[in-house]
Parts: sequence; structure tokens; C-alpha cells
Amino acid sequence: MHCTALSPALSSPSPAAGHAANMAVLPESRRLSLLLMAACFLLQALSAHAITRHYKFNVVMRNMTRLCSTKPILTVNGKFPGPTLYAREGDNVLVKVVNHVAHNVTIHWHGVRQIRTGWYDGPAYITQCPIQPGSSFLYNFTITGQRGTLLWHAHINWLRATVHGAIVILPKLGVPYPFPAPHKEAVIVLGEWWKEDTETVINQAMQLGVGPNISDSHTINGHPGPLSECASSQDGFKLSVENGKTYMLRIINAALNDDLFFKVAGHELTVVEVDAVYTKPFKTDTLLITPGQTTNVLVRANQGAGRYLLSVSPFMDAPVQVDNKTGTATLHYANTVSSSMASLTLVKPPPQNATHIVSKFTDSLRSLNSKEYPANVPQTVDHSLLLTVGVGVNPCPSCINGTRVVGTINNVTFIMPSTPILQAHYYNIPGVFTEDFPATPLHKFNYTGSGPKNLQTMNGTRVYRLPYNASVQVVLQDTGIISPESHPIHLHGFNFFVVGKGVGNYNPRTSPSTFNLIDPIERNTIGVPTGGWTAIRFRSDNPGVWFMHCHFEVHTSWGLKMAFVVDNGKRPSETLIPPPKDLPQC
Repeated sequence: MHCTALSPALSSPSPAAGHAANMAVLPESRRLSLLLMAACFLLQALSAHAITRHYKFNVVMRNMTRLCSTKPILTVNGKFPGPTLYAREGDNVLVKVVNHVAHNVTIHWHGVRQIRTGWYDGPAYITQCPIQPGSSFLYNFTITGQRGTLLWHAHINWLRATVHGAIVILPKLGVPYPFPAPHKEAVIVLGEWWKEDTETVINQAMQLGVGPNISDSHTINGHPGPLSECASSQDGFKLSVENGKTYMLRIINAALNDDLFFKVAGHELTVVEVDAVYTKPFKTDTLLITPGQTTNVLVRANQGAGRYLLSVSPFMDAPVQVDNKTGTATLHYANTVSSSMASLTLVKPPPQNATHIVSKFTDSLRSLNSKEYPANVPQTVDHSLLLTVGVGVNPCPSCINGTRVVGTINNVTFIMPSTPILQAHYYNIPGVFTEDFPATPLHKFNYTGSGPKNLQTMNGTRVYRLPYNASVQVVLQDTGIISPESHPIHLHGFNFFVVGKGVGNYNPRTSPSTFNLIDPIERNTIGVPTGGWTAIRFRSDNPGVWFMHCHFEVHTSWGLKMAFVVDNGKRPSETLIPPPKDLPQC
């Protein structure tokens, strides 16, 4: 049925036609036409629910004071964290990013599927050249089949330390949450703060061949909180609640290099969604969120009047230095006599190396797998990859020890090209990348042991090519080279199902028997356990070039990254769109 096919006469019925009492006296053809017109109006009204939303992101410098120290930082629209981008499932989103600073900039819409619109994904030199100073770029994408909390952030160098914010995707109009609707919602962005300039921090570390300085504090919505250095009891983010009501917290880990625990003193948290995917609800008092992950929780305000501490603290169960400062904020009950004098209920953060808390939390995560929100887990595998993730040591004559620590996947340290891989793929530009990324380690060893004697890696801009709509299994295996360590691995352009995990080395004969192929959690970023492995599955149903990397920014800087090239399908709806005319040039 095409509403535009209605004749002008039928689109302007007589006044009598609008009265139900007169419908019966109309000819059959006339009644049918009016019913057809009413149906068209209804369809148009429903289609109008998906709208185009316009945003403008001005990237500007602003002076910010934290921990009694002031420094200039990059921001979007002068805010830290940046503005929240709101949309509904099905909406078209247009974001004009204007670069007013001296740095090259890109913005990545972390977790947005970008179906056929990889030009707008955002990672510098993977899908686009950076937006140069004084230039702009219009990002244009549609939210398809997703609802929940995601994040946006800069995707070049370490600029995302302060250039980041929330993406809130509401369900389509009239579609309820699959859990009791909260009274109110709040966005909570977890992060890190350096007194130094973060670009200076990583540039000096890369020049010297050593690890970068750790941050000076963790933050909640941009503030270290009331218990931080030189702060007052009134500093930091405040969440106001009313007794007896339920609130939904949309929690985002925008930190550069730390997995983070999150707690609310005296309150239980009910997890209902991660990475914009509904979960089977479960209760906990501690969340574990890796960089790039999001978690939505329901909190029932069921305590007495007063103030209750929110805390964010690091998780690290390996001998690796992290920022051990606890960021804080406060939950305030309404009708408390005086917020400044009200008692503050404290909370004790988990031990930094609390692996058992992390395992209990991750084991509790399950996809909702309902009729409305099924878990379509690939049951068979077309492409099976085993990828070791970790570090190596390469020669560096200019470095202080003559060597440099590097990141590696299957012993390949990824070298960023000067021409974006997506452009090279689309225009068949030779010499930018090679399609020989190894599907399995070239040299087998006891992966979670001390490693081989030769710790040197291969350098290259290597990709792994996938046909359209293949079912793919990737086993991500941590290594013990230098030290085992957890790695939050993020895959652009796809969600994946976390079908299995374990401690030690993955065994292709016995490990698959432990897989959950019914209701595994679905997400876009997963923490590979220290000294262990994680198995994920996805379907390569999105043509383009898709980055996969560790979301510890230090490891990405070191080269712990790779990319998939996914071919077009046979139909126009399975084909990458042409590049936009305003695509930035290098």
C-alpha cells in the first residue's frame, strides 16, 4: 500500500465522511477508500516516530581545575564529560564536529553498529583521515536494532581522556523497557584525571620505550569527589533521590587504562543491561566495568535520610601499576535536614586484585533471550581464529634500555597507515595494508607461561578478510610474556556473543564443551581474563573495515590492534555506502 497513490479527491473527504454515523450511507468503494486513507495516516504517524536528530560538537580548549591544579583540556562544547547524545532506536543521527583546536580530531560512536556506514565509525586512519584544525565533518548514521547506553569518544592518540560522553538510546515510542520503569534516570561517566597533559604523557613514554605515568585520580562525571585531595564535603557529583522510588543509573567506563569497580554504599544494584543489550536481571553490590563498557542498573532508594557514597576504584590482578585512588560521589536523600551536615555512609572498595568478585559478576551476565529480544547465537562456525593478546619487546636504539615494549596480536604489532584502510579497500589503493593477518599463532608455545626466549614481534598493517555473513569464532588468549594481564578487547561494527571463558590455555578439544550457546551475554567490549581466554562469536553481516583493539589506551598505542575487512554481500542492502563528499583528507 502506497499512501502517495491516493488521489487528491480522496485525500480531502467531505465533512460528512468524518462522521461515523454517516459511514453506513456511503458507497462501498467510498468506505474502502476512507479506511485506506486512515490506515495510511496511521502508518505515516508511526513512521514519524523515527526522526533525524541534529547535534553540533565544537571541539574547544577549556581550563579545568581538579586536585588543586588547573590545566587546559580538549572538550566538546566546553564540557567535561561532554554532552549526552540522546536518540531513539531507528533514529537518524547527524553530528557536525567542528575542530577549533590545534590537534587532529576524530569521534568514534562506540558500540553503534554503523550498518553499511563505516565511513562514520571514527577511528583515525582505519575509517577516516582526522578532522584537521579549522575543519569539520558531518557524521551521519542510523541507530538500527539497538537501545540502551553507549558512549562516544575521540579516537586518535589519547584525546579521549577528556573528549568523551554518553549515548542514550531510548526504545521506540510506545515500547516499554523489559523491566519496571524507573522513576528517573541518571548518566554516570567514570574516568581518569591527569595533572599532566595526557598527550605529553604518552609521547614521552613512547620516546623512552617505557610505560606511561599513571593517572592522578579516578573521576565520577568529571570530578574526583568529596574525599579527594584538597576537596570539600560538597565537591563532586550529587545524585538526589526520594525514598521508595527506583532509579536507573546508566554507567559508562570512559577511563583510558583501568578496569573499574563501582559501588553505592548501603544499596543493592540490579543489572538490567550492558553495552546496549538487555540482560536477565540480577542483583549485586559491586559492578566491574572495563574501559568502553557500559552497564545499566536499577537502584531502589530504600535507606534512611542522609548521604551515601558512590565509589569507583581500580581492578588489577596482575603485577602492573595502576592508579589506586578511589573516585567518589554522593547519593542524597530528599528531605535530609541539611546536606552539608547529613551523615555520610561510607563504602569500602573491593581489594584491587579481587578476581573472585570479577568472576562472580561476569558469570552472572546472561542475555535476556526473550521473544522480543532473542540471542541469535551462531551455532556453527565458518571462520575460527585463535588470537594471542599481550606484549612483546622490540629493539629501539633511541630508547633508554635499547628496547621498547610493544603490544601484539598473534605476534603482530599493528602499524597505523597514513592512508585510511577503508579508503584503500574501497578504492583498491595498493601498498596500504596486507591481507595476511594470521588466524592462529605462527609459533605455538605455552601461552600463559613465561613465553618464548625471543620476545620480538613482527610489524605490519595486516588485516583479516571475511566474506559477508560468515559466522566467526574468535578465541582471545592472554599471554604471560613479561606478565599476564587482563585486556578489554573492543570490536567495532559488531556485537558479539561471549560463549566461553577459562583460565590457562584454550584447549580446542575440551574447551568448547563448556560453551554457552543458549543465552550468552552479547556486547561490544569484553575483558579477557588475566592468564586466561575468552571465546566470542559474531556474524560478519556489516561490510567495511572494522577495528579490533585493546581498550587500554596504552596497549593500543603500543600496537595491540588489528582490523577485519568484510566484503559486500550480493544485495544493495548488503553493500557499503559510497564515501561522503566531506570525508576529511589526510
